[in-house]
Amino acid sequence: MTRNKPHKTTPWQIWVDTGGTFTDCLARDPGGRLHRAKVLSSSALRGVVLEQLGPDRLRVQEKWQAPPDFVRGFEFRMLSQAHEPCRVLAYEPDTGTVVLDRPLNLPSVQGAAFEARSPEEAPILAARLVTQTPPHQPLPNLHLRLATTRGTNALLERKGVPVALFITRGFGDLLRIGTQQRPDLFALDIRKPEPLYETVVEVHERLAADGSVLTPLNLQELDEPIQSLLQQGVRVAAVALLHSYRNPTHEHALRDHLRQRGFTHVSCSSELAPFIKILHRAETAVVDAYLAPVIQEYLERVQEAIHKGRLYALTSAGGLVPARDFRAKDSLLSGPAGGVAGAALAGRRSGFERVIAFDMGGTSTDVARYDGDYEYVFEHTVGDAHLVAPALAIESVAAGGGSICAFDGYKLQVGPESAGAQPGPACYGAGGPLTLTDVNLLLGYLQPARFEIPISRSEAERRFEEIRHAIAQSGGTPPNKLTLLQGFLDIANERMADTIRKVSIRKGYDPADYVLVAFGGAGGQHACGVAERLGIRTILVPPDASLLSAYGLGHAVVERFAERQILKTLRELERDLPALLNQIGAEARQAVVAEGVPADRVQTRRRLVNLRYVGQDSVLSVEYEEGRALADLFQEKYQEIFGHTPEGREIEVESIRVVCSSRPEEEVPESASVPPKPARPTGRGQAVFRGQRRTVPHFEREHLQPGAQADGPALIFERHSATVVNPGWRFLRDGVGALVLQKVG
Repeated sequence: MTRNKPHKTTPWQIWVDTGGTFTDCLARDPGGRLHRAKVLSSSALRGVVLEQLGPDRLRVQEKWQAPPDFVRGFEFRMLSQAHEPCRVLAYEPDTGTVVLDRPLNLPSVQGAAFEARSPEEAPILAARLVTQTPPHQPLPNLHLRLATTRGTNALLERKGVPVALFITRGFGDLLRIGTQQRPDLFALDIRKPEPLYETVVEVHERLAADGSVLTPLNLQELDEPIQSLLQQGVRVAAVALLHSYRNPTHEHALRDHLRQRGFTHVSCSSELAPFIKILHRAETAVVDAYLAPVIQEYLERVQEAIHKGRLYALTSAGGLVPARDFRAKDSLLSGPAGGVAGAALAGRRSGFERVIAFDMGGTSTDVARYDGDYEYVFEHTVGDAHLVAPALAIESVAAGGGSICAFDGYKLQVGPESAGAQPGPACYGAGGPLTLTDVNLLLGYLQPARFEIPISRSEAERRFEEIRHAIAQSGGTPPNKLTLLQGFLDIANERMADTIRKVSIRKGYDPADYVLVAFGGAGGQHACGVAERLGIRTILVPPDASLLSAYGLGHAVVERFAERQILKTLRELERDLPALLNQIGAEARQAVVAEGVPADRVQTRRRLVNLRYVGQDSVLSVEYEEGRALADLFQEKYQEIFGHTPEGREIEVESIRVVCSSRPEEEVPESASVPPKPARPTGRGQAVFRGQRRTVPHFEREHLQPGAQADGPALIFERHSATVVNPGWRFLRDGVGALVLQKVG
């Protein structure tokens, strides 16, 4: 890592990825040193009560590494016992003494877990930990880069704000009708999800397909329904009018009128997704409106705590934008995009250009393919929402460390429900269910003493035995304990492997040709099991694997897309295409320069032409290359994916997109290649492999020297995660600190 020369005006660089369970933070101080923090996304710190010194005084054990009175003013509660809420009056870390504002009045708290919850958002709590700044003091000058699942969680949990959809008369039920695709072909009772909007207002106006006005917009006719909405408390609107991608005049006029009448936010489809297909434009506008106040209020709370410095947010496409320009529709894959950026960088540092990112966190697993550059999609689905917005091609599955392991009366299941940050897995001691984290703990892959929060193995055992009892009660024979634990593990690994097939095999790529980059808090525990199902023979576990999404944030670039709907045949457009690409590229470059990036530091990263055969609906994105015929490039890609190319079909240019960004920081290259030498274990322990409990070597990752090598089975521990090396695999610590796991034989 390149070190900055210390200077009193140099700001802290803080990179925070907020997930469903944990918030990960990496920070570079003004002297260039790296600092790390991992906190619960509920903004809580946890510890164990060692002794009750008085009614309102406790002696505790914790691993926060925080200055005195850091938790003063935090809400305090015991995890396993109900009591009156109280707050921390004082805390002295040297003696572990906590003083509360009222007595606990509990019979016994010795040995029990507690949490102290900050009133600030988790990114700010993490920033205070790495900078050692108590909440009653201002943070130092800092630049904060943030990836967040706040919008995603609000969408999946349907906790957005009431939205009114304004749409052309006659199309009021468009979003209810949708595409008429059956989610389950053979289901007799199909229950479609309710739309996200609260109500629909049909607007008396009409544009022709070429954008000319057929029926003028009459704003006065809308005053009565607008007033009624305001009285109901609806102050957020989505506007989607027919053919507005050709002529946005009516949408802009209606937007301005709604703001004048008192609406606080209006999302226009022509601004968010200026493309044909009113259904997808309308859905995008509704999602953006539904989530915009949630995202805006969240970012404002984070910004309020940053008195000096700047706040950038990561988009679903993996680029940075200032918080003021962050749109809700671009936020839904924000966190996973940081992980893909980190995986690509980690792969390059270790000498691998073709990688599959395998990001297994507490709530979900996100996977993506990287082959020298990112793969983008321009329409994607999150939950029940279909969006027209650029995003990295990421597939997600509800399988993470917090995924609930259960028996439904007929079969075992893992997820999709998650224990989240609260109550968390059973071993967290807050009354949670059995999860994958508990399964890994019971298999011997995790060690309670290494967690930064209290861990109760007995609670995990108790929840596990409840499932065995439920199987027996259902009339089945209670399975062997190790067999049942392995069964849960196999279910999770197969679900994650199948998600990787979506970004590889089902798109015409063999996963065996790629290196699996495993990261996130749980990625290293499942990497071998997942790789074996896909024929992948090389796994890379980067340094700071559990914080890699935050690491990716630190190396993300300021990025802008410029795009045009075309809808002309390639034959008509081919002569003018270079000039059109230059024109669109100039718009994207200017947008990056407007963010303060010097013009000589801006690069045109991608020039994408979306093509299809005339009469088709779906498109293929083709990279424009000087001197290569687009028709040839398109047909080659079509043949590669579909196995044939139609003859005599004309090709249509559906749209064009140009991506410009700031140039990434250049790092001094280090050699990843090192000669192997035997690794020395730091201890041994019991763990289960292939259904048998075995004594296996333990390694401390920070003690492994370059070239250290050993055969599995083995366990490698580090501060925030563990790597499980299965039998038949060998690991080597390379020259840049990564663990490279190779299949043997």
